[in-house]
Amino acid sequence: MLPPYSADESLEADETLRKPPKANSNDFLKNALSNFQYQISTHPRFWLFTFFLFFQLVVLIFTRNSPFPFSTHSPPQSLPHFPSETALFADIQKPHHDPNAIYPFGDSECEYGRVYVYNLPSKFNKDLALTTCDDLDPWKWQCGLVTNDGYGKRSTDLAGILPGNLSAAWYRTNQFSSEVIFHYRLLNYRCRTNDPDSATAFYIPFYAGQAVGKYLWTDEIENRDLLSNKVLKWVQRQKYWKRYNGSDHFLTLGRITWDFRRLGDPEKLWGSTFLNRPQMQNVSRFTIERAPWDANDISVPYPTGFHPHSEKELREWQNFVLSYNRTSLFTFIGAARGDINSDFRSRLMSYCRNESDSCRVVDCAVTQCSNGSSEIQEALLSSDFCLQPKGDSLTRRSVFDCMVTGSVPVFFWRRTAYTQYQWFLPEEPGSYSVFIDPEAVRNGTASIKEILKSYSKDQVRKMREKVVETIPRIVYARPSGGLGTIKDAFEIAVEGVLKRVKDENEWKEYVDMGS
Repeated sequence: MLPPYSADESLEADETLRKPPKANSNDFLKNALSNFQYQISTHPRFWLFTFFLFFQLVVLIFTRNSPFPFSTHSPPQSLPHFPSETALFADIQKPHHDPNAIYPFGDSECEYGRVYVYNLPSKFNKDLALTTCDDLDPWKWQCGLVTNDGYGKRSTDLAGILPGNLSAAWYRTNQFSSEVIFHYRLLNYRCRTNDPDSATAFYIPFYAGQAVGKYLWTDEIENRDLLSNKVLKWVQRQKYWKRYNGSDHFLTLGRITWDFRRLGDPEKLWGSTFLNRPQMQNVSRFTIERAPWDANDISVPYPTGFHPHSEKELREWQNFVLSYNRTSLFTFIGAARGDINSDFRSRLMSYCRNESDSCRVVDCAVTQCSNGSSEIQEALLSSDFCLQPKGDSLTRRSVFDCMVTGSVPVFFWRRTAYTQYQWFLPEEPGSYSVFIDPEAVRNGTASIKEILKSYSKDQVRKMREKVVETIPRIVYARPSGGLGTIKDAFEIAVEGVLKRVKDENEWKEYVDMGS
């Protein structure tokens, strides 16, 4: 059985601020002015009364146009809400292209086609998302997953260590929230279509991670499969599933792939059997850790707490971390696992404490390591390198927390990153990271400190520049429509699937024509 996630990986979240749309006042104002002129010319004795009415109307109009009228305070917090089934951006069924226009994503607005998002019954997504955090496992991993469209509550811990308004781009994002984030972003995606006949690919907004998560630490094995079995029956009844037997469909798994691949061995009863089902063999899925043999598993970055609102905010952050004065050679953030024999994290913890002149330690068994904490950010910002052993599985959210702060990751297992996130990380591992053989560390033939000290300042600077250059590709932007010409992790992932589906469909059509 895979071990449960440790307490240092549990996160919080809450609601965001939403502004109501502005009312269109042009017609009201025009009619009011006309009426006012008429009353003056025909009933002059009542002009004071009419003027009073007109003044009231103007006040009403400006009040309606102001999101929070006559208030100098912040707007009230909204209740937790879910992705709306109505796109915020108008769906363009037959886009008109101006031949003189310059499109930020190429000659065509949607080069690889469009996505149709199924409107699933709420029991498969909305109803799974809890607005309270007292119903689950001891680590409360599901707290705040759906608040603020999956991004979580704004982080207040970082205001004291970040300059200007940069802390406004930081949220307490749950590491398992990608199902909600992708759903929200796809409903507002520039290449979404409401016409399934025009779609290249079809998105299934099933919150599979939330469906299985509640039962992972219980013996209710049948409940782990209940909703996944039902959603497969639902989607198989859809007309467009039958066209290619699901090969043009995709979804997002908010947990690692191993949580959906339960084996028949009684000693390996962890997770559900969702990905073992025959119906899932053609479906592409985004997951925070993939199975190396399954081409339909596509690793996407863990959600971190950094969600820039604009290109300007992104560039300010990149400049900030690139020029930050780093006083430690390396850092380790995590918790030792005493229940695991020869736990490598325990070894790194001890090593760092013995090398306190070079290494900074954040022990998550002592310090609250929920996302957004100032202790984590200060340690990462102050260090040239950050040690990244495997977590409870081969990948670890801390890899992306590390890189977002401009610290250079040090890996001990190649599958932690190199064979996982090829769409998002630089092609050459040595350009942005360091690899150290874990067995050499265990037997004492390799010194982490001496290896890292062997890199010159110029080499470290170049690796940091590569890490900082990569930041846009590993974060999820806050605006529902993304960052314009900059492609974040969401844009890269969805465009990659669209391209793959489009290429496969064209190949199938070519083969069919030949036969």
